[in-house]
Amino acid sequence: MITRNFHIQKVLGFTLALVMLFTSCKRYSSDFGDTNLNPAATTTPILSALLTNVEAGLGGYGTQIRGGLYCQYFSETQYTDVSLYSIPQLSFEGEYSGSLNDLQNIINTNTSNNMTQVARILKAYIFSTIADRWGDVPYSQSLKGDKTPAFDKQENIYRGCMLELTQAVAAFNSTSAITGDIMYGGDVAKWKKMANTLRMRLAIQVSKRFPTTSGWAAGAFRSALADAGGSIAANADNFEVKYPGGNFQSPWYALYFTRSDYGESAPMVALMGSLGDGRQVAFGSSNLGVPYGRVRGFVDPWCQANPTWARILSASYRQQNSSVVLVSAAETHLLRAEAADRGWTTENMNALYQAGIGVSFSQWGLPAPGAAYYTQSGVALANAAGTAANIRNIAVQQYIAFYPNGLLGWSVWRRTGFPVLTPAPDAVNTSRQIPRRYTYGTSSYATNTAAVTAAAAAIGGDNQDTKVWWDQ
Repeated sequence: MITRNFHIQKVLGFTLALVMLFTSCKRYSSDFGDTNLNPAATTTPILSALLTNVEAGLGGYGTQIRGGLYCQYFSETQYTDVSLYSIPQLSFEGEYSGSLNDLQNIINTNTSNNMTQVARILKAYIFSTIADRWGDVPYSQSLKGDKTPAFDKQENIYRGCMLELTQAVAAFNSTSAITGDIMYGGDVAKWKKMANTLRMRLAIQVSKRFPTTSGWAAGAFRSALADAGGSIAANADNFEVKYPGGNFQSPWYALYFTRSDYGESAPMVALMGSLGDGRQVAFGSSNLGVPYGRVRGFVDPWCQANPTWARILSASYRQQNSSVVLVSAAETHLLRAEAADRGWTTENMNALYQAGIGVSFSQWGLPAPGAAYYTQSGVALANAAGTAANIRNIAVQQYIAFYPNGLLGWSVWRRTGFPVLTPAPDAVNTSRQIPRRYTYGTSSYATNTAAVTAAAAAIGGDNQDTKVWWDQ
């Protein structure tokens, strides 16, 4: 592991230096990928460096604090604006001019078929996370140099991402190289598994909209499940950013390097305690969860009086070289269990469910729980498969398995309503309810006024209570 991490650090250092050299020669004149190139500089992108640059930044998608605060994985210890649901007005444009633009450059250059397919998979992954946060966003007209792209409906974005993933998996070949890949080292088989699990995620995500076994979501799920490339079934194939340490430290390590603004929430610690769940030893530095959704005048003195409050992750899981998992084997098994419960498949629901829990424990280096864990009322699947009557306990296990990925935890709560969460007692938003989406940022209103205004009207108002398409 030491040798591998040293190699990754050298690769990261070299390729990111190339990216900095290349990107220093260009300036973005638009938030959506339009560029003004320096005529004295090279205009040929270094594809391996672009891919490494994108992959090195993927950890940010698994360490988003805001989603973790909304779904009550975490609590704020001092400045409590986010957990009190103040209006965020966050911008997505940087993701377009950054990672998405780099991926589009790889696709446009198209010198390696397999690198193109990897770029398509990563584009679908990033676009799905953007849509899950904001809802309708630019998609079909983005990354083409258009400074004022229209906003696409989230349904169309999801269908587009599903098509990209399906086509990419089918288009891989056994000959062209993937260079600069720090996630899977150019392993096509692993990329196929990741893409197929992501297809399952997107299908389950829209289950509110397409609940029936004959609906689009069920069909898309079965197609992904049946794909010859398989899906992520073991932790060795997890899609994760493996930080080498040194100059490239895990974001969870850096979180407490100079400040201590966040902790594991009291509701999360209580949930784990109610189930006697051994993963709590990894999830927090103690069993003293931080009160959730309270004003600074309450929580700051509380933290000072209780200095052993639970930090996010135990110190041993929060090292410089700790990984950030984005798509996991636990997710695959639990998604399949839910699909069986919904009647979308005829797979063994209980076997998949218990396998998902077991592989989640293993992901944290912990032994699988004993038989008694699976028979308690908060865990056991007491109803027949195909009835969709076990969603509560399956959703709770997904929520636990996704920790500390706040975006995934927030999404499973929005989609299912589980676990049952009580809004912040000191909430400052008008509805005093947990936000369902991000509001559009000031940069969207400043640079793409007509499009964002039309999008806001189409979704019923640009506010935190407006539900994204799949949440309705």
